[in-house]
Amino acid sequence: MNSAINKRLPLYLTPEHPCSYYTDRQARTVFGDPRIAPDVELQSRLAQQGFRRSGSYIYRPECNGCRACIAARVDVAGFQPNRSQRRNLRDNAVLEVSIQRSWCTDSLLALYNRYQSHRHPDGQMLAPGETQFREFLLSEWSDTYFLEIRFGTELLGISVFDRLEDGVSAVYTFYEPDAEARGLGTFAILKLIELARSEKSSRVYLGYWLPEHPKMDYKRRFRPLEILVHGEWRRLQFKEA
Repeated sequence: MNSAINKRLPLYLTPEHPCSYYTDRQARTVFGDPRIAPDVELQSRLAQQGFRRSGSYIYRPECNGCRACIAARVDVAGFQPNRSQRRNLRDNAVLEVSIQRSWCTDSLLALYNRYQSHRHPDGQMLAPGETQFREFLLSEWSDTYFLEIRFGTELLGISVFDRLEDGVSAVYTFYEPDAEARGLGTFAILKLIELARSEKSSRVYLGYWLPEHPKMDYKRRFRPLEILVHGEWRRLQFKEA
């Protein structure tokens, strides 16, 4: 691990625990000392080395015998929406998008829990109160914003993101289940790319890409996609069908 990072943020390795993505695998996680609050500079350096933020925790998978989770980011300057993404933008042109500081109300929690009940019916991701919501998505030290998606006055979706030195990091997106046909997850990423471009930022960090995983393989559609391999960011070359 990078010695410069270790001098500023001690790292710890968890015991093995059930993998969130594959039921037949065990996972391990490297996480930063939660007693130390990184600044934006350090968070940016950590993102460049494949770390993510969840609540106030900085973490990265470090599993025995498995490297399925691959840190991925979009090259903003090189990105051009494909046909499907252009259609998504056209179909959602009636929606209003704004950038707001993070907030939490009963209506927001209700939207979040409706989304979780639809996507994760086992209930493991529900946040029945503000404390649980903040512990999962927000932190006191990160430069965190909401990309709000509205149809008139109706809030349809939220994309939580952090501003970094070289771009933005998509933390989590949730939306109204009844509006799933709009492709709001894709729409949110497209709007984050537009935001990064308007701010002359170079990257949108998408978290971990899991090739061929039914819920995590969608990130391959945002090209040029860069992935972190053996500590080096490389542009992924796709073989078209």
